[in-house]
Amino acid sequence: MRLVTYESDGHWRAGIIVDEDVVDSSIAAMAADIDFDSEWISNRELIQLSKKQLTRFENAAWEVARARDSDMVVFPIETARLGPPIPDPDKIICLGLNYKSHAEEAGLKPPEVPILFAKYRNALTGPTSPIVLPKTSQEIDYEAELAVVIGKRGKDIPVENALEHVAGYMAFHDVSARDLQFRAGQWLSGKSLDTFAPCGPSLVVNEINDPQNLNISTRLNGETLQNSNTKHMIFSVAETIAYISSLMTLEPGDIIATGTPEGVGFKRTPPIFLRDGDIVEVEVEKIGTLRNPVGHV
Repeated sequence: MRLVTYESDGHWRAGIIVDEDVVDSSIAAMAADIDFDSEWISNRELIQLSKKQLTRFENAAWEVARARDSDMVVFPIETARLGPPIPDPDKIICLGLNYKSHAEEAGLKPPEVPILFAKYRNALTGPTSPIVLPKTSQEIDYEAELAVVIGKRGKDIPVENALEHVAGYMAFHDVSARDLQFRAGQWLSGKSLDTFAPCGPSLVVNEINDPQNLNISTRLNGETLQNSNTKHMIFSVAETIAYISSLMTLEPGDIIATGTPEGVGFKRTPPIFLRDGDIVEVEVEKIGTLRNPVGHV
């Protein structure tokens, strides 16, 4: 099952992909006789449904798509403006240096515990939306990542049970302003600028059996600059969830970006940074591709 967020009348609405179409999730939920507090529902609410309810919801979406009573509730995905699948997370937690090869290219020792930093909701943007170049930085870098979305609340989660708390996965682009990031002693100022977290194209639910064997890549204007596999993570998805939950309670909808492999721009000779007019693509196997244009406001 693949959940999306799409724009309608200036607002984000939840949808589910059926073949090449998007079905409005509120309509599918009503068809499945699943009650929510309001007509508008979010993917944060949907991922908290039981497995039985989610199956009912998905089956109802297919029935709605087949009936196709209105283009307002069923429409081709190519006509949709997709947003971040989870536009309203409680937390966006990111890992630094979670691939040995990336730590080595940065000239740093692989960490003994996960290195954590935060992004915020203002950074989230859709899978085809522009990455806006800020006036404050001239060194905007790319970082392809696998993102995990939490589906079940948890604290002090054992590693062996960690994947039970996962709702799904999506591609994530940790755009980074290197000059801002390294000017200060911490990374926040270079990581959480507006539009610096494209994600999607959908939240993939109940389809990824092994998050530790997915190819991950970045292409800039068609040229492959990163090409690796999640099996090379230092800390696995399960280990990451267990560690973070030892520090704080994880809530449904929380996003965890699991780090980037080698090939980033600031360590190349000469360095490669994103420029006005570029097209940058981040692809994660079995999940999909982000394709974002780069430019000034």
